[in-house]
Amino acid sequence: MSTTAPQFMFDFGSPNAFLSHEAIPAIEQRTGVKFEYVPVLLGGIFKATNNKSPAETLAGVKNKPEFNALETERFVKRFGVRPYAPNPFFPVNTLNLMRTAVAAQLEGVFEKYVEAAFHHMWVEPKKMDDPDVAAKALTASGLDGARLLARGQEPEVKARLIANTQSAVERGVFGSPTFFVGKEMFFGKEQLREVEELISGK
Repeated sequence: MSTTAPQFMFDFGSPNAFLSHEAIPAIEQRTGVKFEYVPVLLGGIFKATNNKSPAETLAGVKNKPEFNALETERFVKRFGVRPYAPNPFFPVNTLNLMRTAVAAQLEGVFEKYVEAAFHHMWVEPKKMDDPDVAAKALTASGLDGARLLARGQEPEVKARLIANTQSAVERGVFGSPTFFVGKEMFFGKEQLREVEELISGK
């Protein structure tokens, strides 16, 4: 079994990152290996790599969105996860949410925050780029929403998110979800199967 903790480069704005997050606990249980979650800014990655979101790349392409939906259906069935609820406010600007993820790491509430932010983006979808909406949603999930969002504005926190994002691009990342097992990179939720195979030494 690989001793390297697999890394999950994520942004709350990606429904596929949400589905991956839903699938990861069972993989951790099966393999006994814990994933390391690394907050990155998808907008920054897109800018640095000249990439676009699936919403843009699938628009107007015959048959591709349908296949995308089929692939998602298969993933949901295979990993036994709940499908995401489409966010009516999509695309949501996740800059503050991702900064706050770094703040939550420093505050020692990272796992709880990740769960809450994904929940309010893709389970009970809200306009999470509205600071008041975000603060209320996080507080309803048992966090100090106002404090966390305020800490997300600190220069040290902003710098850490930029560093995470730049480092991800330097390692080859162009979108989310992206996984690393050591130096091996995997992109897209479907590759979680390969990630699991690699960490379980199959």
